Amino acid sequence: MAASEDSNTLFPIFIFSILALPLVPYTIFQLYHLATKKATITKCQCSVCMQSGKYRKSIFRRISNFSTYSNLTLLMLWVIMVLLAYHIKSSSHEVEVFEPFSILGLEHGATDSEIKKAYRRLSIQYHPDKNPDPEAHNYFVEYISKAYQALTDPTSRENFEKYGHPDGRQGLQMGIALPQFLLNIDGTSGAVNLLGIVGICIILPLVMAVMYLSRSAKYTGNYVLKHTLSAYFYLMKPSLAPSKVMDVFIKAAEYMEIPVRRSDGEPLQRLFVLVRSELNLDLKNIKQEQTKFWKQHPALVKTELLVQAQLTRESACLSPSLQRDFRRILEVAPRLLEELMKMAVLQRPPHGHGWLRPAIGVVELSQSIIQAVPLSARKAAGGSTEGIAPFLQLPHFSEAVLKKLARKKVRTFEDFRDLNQQERADLLTKVAGFSPSESQDVEMVLEMMPSITFDIKCETEGEEAIQEGDIVTMRGWVTLNRKNHRVRALPHCPQYPFHKEENFWLLLADPNSNNVWISQKVSFMDESAALIAAPKVIRESKEWAGASPKELTSAVKEAVEKVRNGSRLVIGRFLAPEEGTYNLTLYCLSDSWLRCDTKMSLKLKVLKRTRAGTRGGVQMEEGAGVEDGVEDEEVEEDEYDDDESEYSDDEDDVVAEGSADESDNKED
Repeated sequence: MAASEDSNTLFPIFIFSILALPLVPYTIFQLYHLATKKATITKCQCSVCMQSGKYRKSIFRRISNFSTYSNLTLLMLWVIMVLLAYHIKSSSHEVEVFEPFSILGLEHGATDSEIKKAYRRLSIQYHPDKNPDPEAHNYFVEYISKAYQALTDPTSRENFEKYGHPDGRQGLQMGIALPQFLLNIDGTSGAVNLLGIVGICIILPLVMAVMYLSRSAKYTGNYVLKHTLSAYFYLMKPSLAPSKVMDVFIKAAEYMEIPVRRSDGEPLQRLFVLVRSELNLDLKNIKQEQTKFWKQHPALVKTELLVQAQLTRESACLSPSLQRDFRRILEVAPRLLEELMKMAVLQRPPHGHGWLRPAIGVVELSQSIIQAVPLSARKAAGGSTEGIAPFLQLPHFSEAVLKKLARKKVRTFEDFRDLNQQERADLLTKVAGFSPSESQDVEMVLEMMPSITFDIKCETEGEEAIQEGDIVTMRGWVTLNRKNHRVRALPHCPQYPFHKEENFWLLLADPNSNNVWISQKVSFMDESAALIAAPKVIRESKEWAGASPKELTSAVKEAVEKVRNGSRLVIGRFLAPEEGTYNLTLYCLSDSWLRCDTKMSLKLKVLKRTRAGTRGGVQMEEGAGVEDGVEDEEVEEDEYDDDESEYSDDEDDVVAEGSADESDNKED
């Protein structure tokens, strides 16, 4: 009985320990991550973002944000631990030490007559003949009789003095940390217990594992269906124009699974009329084009119309059911666009390069979806080659406001940003008719817009020049700057109903041949990961170069300081091509902001491989002249500014051929 009681007590302790080992450190990590994230991420405080309700901390929004599967599971496990702790505390008992003098109510060294007198007194109170209570009988037999025997019988007293118990040496009691019903294996109950053990310990984990594996096998690490990646891979073409990227984007398997209801027909027809001008339909054959559009797969029609509702800011006319589908489409859009970008820059044979033209189109589509700007707004208009799209991401701006600003010869976004704060305030209040608070909203957003600078070097490690077939390493720092001096910030996007972290794509590309040599996603949101990765890489490179401990420490401190000031270390490698001079361009493209893209020109000369001679690295820094076949780098760091938007040539569909040979770009 005692062993069974110990087992019943040990089982809750065992379960409590198993739960506490992973749960406590995981909870501490989550709380630390939540505290640091809330403390350092800046959100847009303009009136438009505040009125959108994205950052409104109502009780219902807090509950919905907290009510995720992981949070609810974490809370449930903590409730179980608290209940187990209470059960263990209430059911635990102290180990009683057999003390005959205390049981008889005597002091140590009592005489035999005092022992007999105390025994007779307790016998009158607890003897079964005097007291019929079963508990009194047990206490008399287990304690009083043994205590009297231990103090009067020579053998028992010797055992007590030697082993601490009148019965002699006591065996070590061990319990099994299982509940009592699992230990009573006899007859029918034994079969039931066996089936329960097999079901809970074997069948249930197997079923859960099969369900998890069958579900996870459909998704990538970015929670995108593998069927989507397959479709994106086969539909991606080197000559894909930016306006055609939409046709590939909407063919995601996630969107094909969205149900198309009969009740959606009339609302979609009304939406079609509102966004028809954005659908790239041939106006000369408008009836045929409309018929062709509606003959597509219903899911494709619905998805494209809802995406256009976001771009044209016409989502208010949607029915409640379409609103739910609309939010679902926008929620997964950033993940799908990231995978579509990876397909565009995926290294493909024969030269192992990605494609620049579709990559730029994917980024521009991402910018338009996040900022809710029509693709047609990128076309050149009003003397501006960039269109009106950059202005539309600012709060309170519209086409009517831009017409008023054009009268004051403010036609480009750069003209507007180059004005000082007082000039902009006067322009907006006196010309555009903005109130002081609206003008302040515009200034607040301009202060949040990022600008990117480069400090990049390309070299063959341990060498002085680049020869054919060398592994060339691109290494350097990408620095983010804002006027408000914040690094981690969520972009201003009141029309996008979800939290969106800004990311940047770094591309080393050859615009003439439409090839992307290196691609890398850069994020400034996770500072802790950058503080770990950057010093590690710097330390390894310095150790390989044979730096002294003092130089090593100084380099690591400098790297940590750069990360904290908004810089991120980027590293990429590519195989040096054939002999010749290559005019490359380094792009840094934002997936959330318009007109915040930066590019820098690089001229790279590759020497012919020789059997002997000096070979080595090339530093591509501004004004750095390097001998042995490497020309000075031509650096022009400016906002990404093409002569004409990619969307201006959609009608002609003039595209760069991705199969152009690299020899067309060489300068002998």
